[in-house]
Amino acid sequence: MFILSFCLLSIIYIVKCDVTDGGKAPRIQLNDGNMMPVMGLGTFLGFDEKGQKEVREKEVELPVLWALKAGYRMLDTASAYNNEEQVGKAIQRSNVPRKDVFIVTKLGSHEQREVLSSLRASLDRLNTTYIDLYLIHNPVAYKPDKSGYDIVDYLDTWKAMEQAKKMGLARSIGISNFNITMMERLLAHCQIKPSVLQVEVNVNLAQNKLLEFTKREGIEVMAYAPFGSLFVKDSGPPPPRVNDPGLVKMAQKYRKTVPQIVLRYLVQRGVIPIPKSVRKEKIVENINIFDFELSTEEMDEISKFNKDYRVVWPSFWQDHPYYPFEKKDKPDPDLFKPKP
Repeated sequence: MFILSFCLLSIIYIVKCDVTDGGKAPRIQLNDGNMMPVMGLGTFLGFDEKGQKEVREKEVELPVLWALKAGYRMLDTASAYNNEEQVGKAIQRSNVPRKDVFIVTKLGSHEQREVLSSLRASLDRLNTTYIDLYLIHNPVAYKPDKSGYDIVDYLDTWKAMEQAKKMGLARSIGISNFNITMMERLLAHCQIKPSVLQVEVNVNLAQNKLLEFTKREGIEVMAYAPFGSLFVKDSGPPPPRVNDPGLVKMAQKYRKTVPQIVLRYLVQRGVIPIPKSVRKEKIVENINIFDFELSTEEMDEISKFNKDYRVVWPSFWQDHPYYPFEKKDKPDPDLFKPKP
């Protein structure tokens, strides 16, 4: 039995180690009884000045293969990432049994009217018969041809997600980028409760109220952008940076790196980080955080960096009725917004 003390929420989580899967991250039990690793690999390549980055040959396949060999047992992808096929190929090449790999993928914003057919397409690309965790990627919907916004009630989308679970196509189902109000509405009308919420959580964005809500409702939180502004080079976003003296001191104490300290902080809060990297040495480094534990004082010190600052803030969506974030007076440029 592996015990993690999550100091900030005054909760003790009991995490069961599944040594039979060959992975390094312990597993926790979801509200539907399924077991999920407490850390995974993110596979989204992000954006550049032209928009979403194009996935080149083996650009995702190789990092996923390295991750599986390094002891990762959870992989996070999405139909929108255009890399599911490479993720599936890496799993096959790894020789890690399919039953030991926890695959997370997501329903695209333009797919919300065709949930089951979209899920089956993801299954084909991943070359698997089931998804371990299927998420609604965003409450904001696009038209099927991506020509502009669509208005699809996420309650209707969720009914189809429930059907996918009943059919065994997805073993667990959940949501991403939903706020508390949206979750309250969903919980009031659903037959099957979401098992997981995926949102941004890091030292800059603690999401304290959201974590209190999900804990109360028995929903686990998976964190994208877990490093926050740690590697940002300009002075705009709030600290910390990777050379922060306090974090460096902690890293030296435990013979770890600052990114490892930050990931460990999230795990001890009861959050499931999915750091992404295409560098083999960083992938190996990130998973090696389960051989030490931060003290209560260190957890409190790191928590002081919280400024409720979002690294991912797509305000160009804010005209949509199901936009889940705070609005800006001047929304960001609409480079990634579907054209009307």
